[in-house]
Order: sequence, then structure tokens, then C-alpha cells
Amino acid sequence: MVKKIIKMPDIGEGVAEAEIVEWHVKAGDVIAEDQLLAAVMTDKATVEVPSPVAGTVLQIGAEAGTVMAVGAMLVEIEVEGAGADDAPPPPPVQAAPPVPVKPVMPEKPVFSAVQPSSTIAHDKPLASPAVRALARELGVDLTQVHGSGPAGRITRDDLDHFTASGGSAHSSAYQRRDGTEQIKITGLRRKIAERMAKSSREVAHFSYVEEVDVTDLEILRSTLNASLAERRGKLTVLPFILRALVVALRDFPQMNALYDEEAQVLTRHQAAHIGMATQTPSGLMVPVLHHAEAMDLWAMAAEITRLAGAAREGVAKREELSGSTITVTSLGDLGGLVTTPVINQPEVAIIGINRIAIRPQWQDNQFVPRKMMNLSSSFDHRMVDGYEAAAFIRRIRQLLEVPATLFIEV
Repeated sequence: MVKKIIKMPDIGEGVAEAEIVEWHVKAGDVIAEDQLLAAVMTDKATVEVPSPVAGTVLQIGAEAGTVMAVGAMLVEIEVEGAGADDAPPPPPVQAAPPVPVKPVMPEKPVFSAVQPSSTIAHDKPLASPAVRALARELGVDLTQVHGSGPAGRITRDDLDHFTASGGSAHSSAYQRRDGTEQIKITGLRRKIAERMAKSSREVAHFSYVEEVDVTDLEILRSTLNASLAERRGKLTVLPFILRALVVALRDFPQMNALYDEEAQVLTRHQAAHIGMATQTPSGLMVPVLHHAEAMDLWAMAAEITRLAGAAREGVAKREELSGSTITVTSLGDLGGLVTTPVINQPEVAIIGINRIAIRPQWQDNQFVPRKMMNLSSSFDHRMVDGYEAAAFIRRIRQLLEVPATLFIEV
């Protein structure tokens, strides 16, 4: 028997250290070659590290939440065979990107799955961080879910099948529950917390809310969908809002800017690279619609769908998750009446979209039902004055309330 040291792999991009987000093994586990050892995270990516050898885990390098240097001992494994050389660092397997603002993903994940023998057992079910997060959200005990992936790994399809068949961790809606659960904040959630706290601490936030009558816009959208949906795809309201944003930025370039606090420099951008805050099973991420100023409504709609899907599935490329100059955020049907979004540093503005609702409006001496929507947006008061913010959002309002102006070039 020979002891092999599996080291923290060099994930690339100049990264010198990584945080252990989650362990998939523990001391005493018998593992197969290519079985996942741990999920590790840098400022740019979360990856999962497979074992290059089969054997028994003797010890792990540190507990979850620990930041380790590249090359440090990750796992010590006892294997059969001759030779005392350390096992080479295993290639990482791509997982969900971790940073809610500017995450970067490995472009070509490496994964070579070998089905383990039936003698390998796990006290903790194998699943990616994204699947674990979704299971917690659904209230599903992963120990009750059969995994069809390598080494019995539970996939998203396994979880979907379990819930579709009526599986649940809760036997009664009125069952008494006691006890508490302590959750160490690591990985993506810790990064989100750090970024949000940093933005709230360093940026002089102020918010502005404007009510928008989107009745005519909804008529136009329905008309376009009725005549062109089969050929060009269905339009939601979001491409129209992004188009209004693009047009408004021409008159308010100071909103399409990045502020370098250390250098005391504000960089205005002519290109509209619009970040779209997207909720995923792993947490908040911001895929970027690059050069939105060069897209028509249908191109925007297709790219929005593609980017959001890639972010939720954890397969977005690094260039698709970086480079935004202004961000749009929406809670969809949960949008409420008013929100106070947090600015995506180093940007200076974020546009918050609230849900559309029919509300009575006073017209011609009577109340009439109109489709109304609030825009709840935040700005960096260091760079943006209140008057400018109000004028900017009112310009977006004007464009949306008279939708033909979205397509008039002057």
C-alpha cells in the first residue's frame, strides 16, 4: 500500500489560492478513480476536483471554508501499488460560477467518469453545490434520492424525478418541528455577502422610483407576438425595457459608467453592456448582454434566454459573466411595488423592474384601468446627482409609454 498526496490544483488565471466550499469525501471513505473529492472556489470560478486514483481516504487537508494555497495537501489517499511519488494534481471539473457580480468560468471542463464498484459507500450523498442548493430550497432530503451519475452522484434530473414522483422531506404540514441548524457561510454565499456589504458600505446609494404606464407597450408586444412569434420568437417585456435603456443612455452617458474609487476615475462607455441579475440554484449571478445597442428586440430576447439558461446551468463562459457597464434587476412576478436594488460595483446605476399590475388611473374626469409598472432604481450619489437620476428614469418612462419612439432614430 502506498500513500498518495492529492494537492490543491492550479485552476489557472493566475490564481494562487482557493477556498474549500464542500467536501464530497471524509477520512475512511473508499473511493473510485475520478470520484469527486471536493468543490473549491476562487474569486473567478467554482470547480470540483476529482480523484486521479482509487483508494482509501486517510485524511483531508482542511475543513470546508478554509482558504488553501495552490499545491497544498488537499487529500491523502492510500492506494494499492508501488511507487511513492505524489499523485499529480487532478484536473478540475467545472461547476456553477461563484461570484454574483463578475464570475469567471473555465471554458473547457474536464470530467472522466468511472462507475465505482458496489463496495463503495458514502454517508453523505454526492451532489454538486447547485443541486444541494436546489434540494434545500425544495425541502428534499438528498439521502432519499437515488443518484444515477458517476459514483452514485445525484443529478438535477434525479432531483426532478424525485419531486415529480411525490417525494418530499416533509410528511405533514402540521408536524411539530424543533431544533436549530447552523450553516457555515462559505463559497458563493460568502462571496455574495462580501460583495453586497462592500457595495452598501462604500457606495452612497440613493433610490428613485417612477411609475410607468405600459398599457400601449403591452398592446404592441401582444401584436408583435401574434404576428411574428412563430418566425422570430416570443417577446417578453424585458427586451423593450432594455431597448428603452439603450436609447436613454445616449442622452445620459454618465449612467453607463464605471467608477474606479482608488484611481478616482470615472470611465464612461459608449457600448451598452447590460448586466442582468439572475437568480440561479447556486445564488445570484450577472450574465452580461454585450453590445445591447446593436441588437433588435428579437436578438435581445434570444440572448437573454440563452445567457440566463447558461448561468442557471453553470455553463456560462467567463466573457459572458463579466464586463457589464450598467445592470438591470427584476424579481419577475415577485417584483412587488418597490425595491431598493444594490449597485453592482464598480457601476454607478442599477435599474430595478417591478411587476406589471392593473391600477386605476385618472383620465378625462374618470378612473380607467391601465397596466402600470414601477421602476425602482439605485444610483451612486458620488457620481450621479438626484436631478440627473430622475431625468434619466423619466426619459425611460417616456420611451416606454410611447413605444414607437423606441425605434425612431434622430
